[in-house]
Amino acid sequence: MSTNDTLLSPTRVGGLDLNNRVVMAPMTRNQSPENVPTDANVEYYRKRAAGGVGLIVTEGTCVDHIAASGYPGVPYIHGEERLAGWRRVVDAVHAEGGKIAPQLWHVGGMRKKGMLPEGDIDGYAPSGMNVPGKVNRHVMSAADIDDVIGAFAKGAADSKAVGFDAVEIHGAHGYLLDQFFWEGTNQRDDSYGGSMANRGNFVAEIVAACRAEVGPDFPIILRWSQWKQQDYTARLATTESAMADFLEPLVDAGVDIFHCSQRRFWEPEFEGSDLNLAGWVKKLTGKPTITVGSVSLDADFIPDPGEVGFKAAKPASLDKLNHMLERGDFDLVAVGRALIANPDWVRVIERGDVSRLVAFEKPMLMTLD
Repeated sequence: MSTNDTLLSPTRVGGLDLNNRVVMAPMTRNQSPENVPTDANVEYYRKRAAGGVGLIVTEGTCVDHIAASGYPGVPYIHGEERLAGWRRVVDAVHAEGGKIAPQLWHVGGMRKKGMLPEGDIDGYAPSGMNVPGKVNRHVMSAADIDDVIGAFAKGAADSKAVGFDAVEIHGAHGYLLDQFFWEGTNQRDDSYGGSMANRGNFVAEIVAACRAEVGPDFPIILRWSQWKQQDYTARLATTESAMADFLEPLVDAGVDIFHCSQRRFWEPEFEGSDLNLAGWVKKLTGKPTITVGSVSLDADFIPDPGEVGFKAAKPASLDKLNHMLERGDFDLVAVGRALIANPDWVRVIERGDVSRLVAFEKPMLMTLD
């Protein structure tokens, strides 16, 4: 039997029937002029579905809030033309037998004034900080919080109406939702700050609002991470019990699947166990999990401090991944850069001809292919 049998096997996870356990990880591509998915975006996702990916999670797509966006050329999930563009993406993926979920995104304090089309709108953050200790953004009011919760709920409802199979809420990597999670950027003294439980209230309310819009049977995925782009060593939960306390309200709010972002999937989360982040989340919640982090590659996307430049990431063994998957540590595996370099990654793995996989190199990010 192939060591990839479990990875390639059909499965039902969190209400989704999938052809295999491979997920296309969300990757910002900055290739949507006027924030509208184009013919090139449609073909980009179609090719990965045709290449065998079981579930595609789109690049981050900004919800309908004035400060949600912080980067040029990212798609939005609101407005008639933009939703029509996403409908074409969905139809193309479905025609190839795949499933697809949008990643609903708000960049929070990572936004700088001047980014078009919103222009002179400041970044919004729980305590006005995009990095700990530096108040240089708009401090969100209670009304601002309600507006953002509503924007995510609207994004979820529109996603379902467009024909997506699920939604993913982006709560990772130091963007707005994670800025509420993280004590370093959340110094509020109301019900959204102070304790770990309070810092989770904002995201739990977003999940619950989305659930109310999409109904009980539409899958909701939450992506979260310990690390932040502002601080790779940051940790929201430093013990198993703290992590359990952190996750319980999110489960109660309606999360079906947790997408657990690590820079390196093989690294254990806590001392005394070889379970990674996705393994621990599954153990503590009983919910299905997605692992991610340099899958099928031998180098990180984000270099460690002190490293100079980006290295080409060459194909790497799947033996460790398959071992962890087969023993049930997690349910799904998100592949990122390897799928940019190899749209047919799944088909190549199916054939066992891994010598055909090509390395990921940074210039590949400049175009959609």
